[in-house]
Amino acid sequence: MTPAADAQTPSPPDLVDRTRWLAVGSLLGLILLSLVWELWAAPLRPGGSLLALKALPLCLPLAGLLKNRMYTYRWVSLLVWLYFTEGVVRAWGDREPGNWLALLQVVLCLALFAACAWHVRLRLRNARNAP
Repeated sequence: MTPAADAQTPSPPDLVDRTRWLAVGSLLGLILLSLVWELWAAPLRPGGSLLALKALPLCLPLAGLLKNRMYTYRWVSLLVWLYFTEGVVRAWGDREPGNWLALLQVVLCLALFAACAWHVRLRLRNARNAP
C-alpha cells in the first residue's frame, strides 16, 4: 500500500468515532423530526398532537451515546426498530407531507441502526486485537 492510500484510509479509532457521531447525529435527527412532525409539519390533529411525546424515549439514550457506553449502543439498535416500523406504516398510510416525513424517519432509523451495529462491531474487534 502506498503512503498516500494509507493516509486516506481511516484508522479503527477514527472509524469508531465516526460511527459514534453518526449514531448521535441520527438520534438527534429522529428527536427533532418527531417534534417537528407532530407539532407543526403534519400533526394528526390541528395544532399538534400528543404523539410528539414519542420523542421522549429517544432522549434517554442520548447521554449514553455521548458517554460512549457500549450497552447503550446495543439496546438502541433494538429500540430503533419500533420507530422504523412506525415510519414504514405511516409512509404507507399517511398523506403528504406526513408520508415524506415518515420516509425520512425510516432513513434516520436505518442510519442509527447501522451506526450502532458497526460501532459495537468495531469496538469488540479493537478490544480483541488490543495487547
